[in-house]
Amino acid sequence: MDAIEPAYGTTALLVIAACAVALLLFLIIKVKLHAFIALVLVSVLTALAAGIPVADVPDALIYGFADTLGSVALLVGFGVMLGRLLEVTGGAQVLADTLIGRFGEKRAPLALGVAALFFGFPIFFDAGLVVFLPIIYTVARRFGGSMLYYALPAAGAFAAMHALVPPHPGPVAAADLLGADIGLTLLVGVPVAIVSWYLGVYLVSKFLGARVNVPISDVLFGEMNDGRGDEGGSEGSGAGGGGTTKTRTAPSFGTVISLLLLPLILISCNTVVSTLVSAGTLSEGQLWVDGLILLGDTSVALLITVLAAILVLGRRDHSMADVTEIVDRALGPICSIILITGAGGMFGGVLELSGIGTALSDSLSNLGMSLILQAFLIATLLRVAQGSATVALTTAAGLLAPAAAAADLGAFQLTLLVMAIAAGATVLSHVNDSGFWLVSRFFDMDEKTTLKTWTVMETTLGTTAFAISAVLWAVV
Repeated sequence: MDAIEPAYGTTALLVIAACAVALLLFLIIKVKLHAFIALVLVSVLTALAAGIPVADVPDALIYGFADTLGSVALLVGFGVMLGRLLEVTGGAQVLADTLIGRFGEKRAPLALGVAALFFGFPIFFDAGLVVFLPIIYTVARRFGGSMLYYALPAAGAFAAMHALVPPHPGPVAAADLLGADIGLTLLVGVPVAIVSWYLGVYLVSKFLGARVNVPISDVLFGEMNDGRGDEGGSEGSGAGGGGTTKTRTAPSFGTVISLLLLPLILISCNTVVSTLVSAGTLSEGQLWVDGLILLGDTSVALLITVLAAILVLGRRDHSMADVTEIVDRALGPICSIILITGAGGMFGGVLELSGIGTALSDSLSNLGMSLILQAFLIATLLRVAQGSATVALTTAAGLLAPAAAAADLGAFQLTLLVMAIAAGATVLSHVNDSGFWLVSRFFDMDEKTTLKTWTVMETTLGTTAFAISAVLWAVV
């Protein structure tokens, strides 16, 4: 659905957006209305207040809802199936034990973050996070304390890679619009992402974890299932954890890591082949090219991984009926997560279609300030206004492209401009961002806690990335 011509000026649209966010927070935090109901209700009211024709309101609601569900539902569904299989069969415990053995108990959060940085290179934020959930939960259950110690380093690592490093779509699109070199953007983006993660995520997570206690929830994977008192590896239960207890042999570390690497390899193949097709090196339409692109589609890659996990893990000590019950029980708790995330996408979609982004772009296009600061601020305002980091990235890059061309910037400066835009598109994740709801529900945090933790961390991540880019910009 195309954006609708704004019915009001920039100031009026910003007031409407601010009132919509305030009403949403009031309904959820004060009234205690269910988040899904509140999001849909506020989306309808916002669409009407912003001047979207009444006849177009249903389409405006479906636009953001369907777009978000299309990308999230399959990923979350397959991800929790894989996570539950890893948890029930002891695979997550094996991986957690190995990570802790290599890094040490005190550096468990660091181990999770470093592993997530590696996995986050080709995998999108939401896909990487759902694959990592069983590992995060297993480590958190073993050592206790606030969930933030373990959740934020890993989630923040995926967020940093997704925002700043090609081949993720945001930085690739921004580099293309600005005429920046993709290879140089990759070479600069990786160290910027790593340093920004350490300063803006890892250190911040230690600070937040010490001050905000988020209990370790059983909402996704049930009660703790470790085998530390079992010489044979781990002791499991029947299907879904409610059957007859029996001894089983835990899978090897090699088996578990191979399963986690499988989607990484498949998605990497898709990324490499798609990039070569876009560059004209390969021709689209060849069977092997299209086949690799299909196998590396995120949803298909996770489907293949779940099937492999069923064969390699589930069938070791369970009947096929037991395996079916295990994955079926994994799906129940995520219905609310998927619906709320979709409704968050609906709210963001309504704000996008209302013309707030267009109005901001028109009014901020000629600010009298440094180009790199202008890039960061425009991307930040677009992010706050409509929620989507990718939309903020591409819109800001398109807006700044003429000014960047007129300034005759060098290749390194263009890359730093991409970093600044990506940094602005990262900060202040809040209730109009579907990722906000994904993190909130995965780690069983209420909205107020998520604002105090996830929103703060995303902001420190983005501002750190911008600070690094600004320093490099001043040097060159």
